[in-house]
Amino acid sequence: MPTSGTSVFNLDVNDIIEEAFERCGKQLRSGYDFRTARRSMNLLTIEWSNRGINLWTMVQGTIPLVTGQALYVVPNTTIDIMDAVVRQYPGLTLQTDINISRISESTYSSIPNKLAQGRPIQFWFNRQSGMDNPLTGITLQGGGINSSVTTITLSSIPAGLPSAGFIKIDSETISYAGVDPANNQLINCARGQNGTTAAAHSAGATITQQNLPCVNLWPTPNPPGDQYTLVYWYLRRIQDAGTGVTVQDIPFRWLNCLIAGLAYHLSIKLEGVTQERVMFLKADYEDQFGLASTEDRETAPVRFVPRNLFYYN
Repeated sequence: MPTSGTSVFNLDVNDIIEEAFERCGKQLRSGYDFRTARRSMNLLTIEWSNRGINLWTMVQGTIPLVTGQALYVVPNTTIDIMDAVVRQYPGLTLQTDINISRISESTYSSIPNKLAQGRPIQFWFNRQSGMDNPLTGITLQGGGINSSVTTITLSSIPAGLPSAGFIKIDSETISYAGVDPANNQLINCARGQNGTTAAAHSAGATITQQNLPCVNLWPTPNPPGDQYTLVYWYLRRIQDAGTGVTVQDIPFRWLNCLIAGLAYHLSIKLEGVTQERVMFLKADYEDQFGLASTEDRETAPVRFVPRNLFYYN
């Protein structure tokens, strides 16, 4: 008998939810059933982000570096940075990728001069929430700013404002590398960050503190800054569940794990599901997750060489 000749089987969101309901011994009946299942599906994929590395969410990013600038925004969907290099002379045949090591917050904080210049050799990844906090009552002083100033004077420095970070004035994101509380100033500002454009702003402009995930480089790039590009590989957030006809942002290998996990999450909420079935669905989910996560890993060979040290008299 001939085979199908195809390998394209997948399930859209409706089919996934129906299958999960059936594993709970229930049927999808109402719009609310669909909405609560979609909510559980989103929570489930967020849980996966906390369980380890999802290889299909690995993305390469690049950031052109600027002389003297320490802070650089990474996408808001960034969960973690896995590897990074500094590419010297990008775009030329003599370009060279140089390893850059990741350091902790405590190590970065102990660096005496964070604005020292040179070829970057270390980075600290500041994992922020990506949320915005409006700075109510805070205004620009001095009649506003033009598109090029690097010192910004505010009516006051709000309590809790980080000593380095990002603000948004109107639609422009601006990074700052220091705060001068005595003069209510943000200093060493870099304009037009996070894909925005540097612009002039009036004194009454809206100001927002942005908690953006970012990398802090040390040393900061030395002139000419455009000889360096940060090339990094990061784990992105899994896309949200769709409205019904779309498929999920997962490889087919994880499809059964997704359904098993959704069935377990639904069984906790649905009326009439026995405790025995709930425990069975939980065990099945853990089994399916173990199978999927064990397969979703690097398979390159690794060689460990022992190092022996001998002392002679």
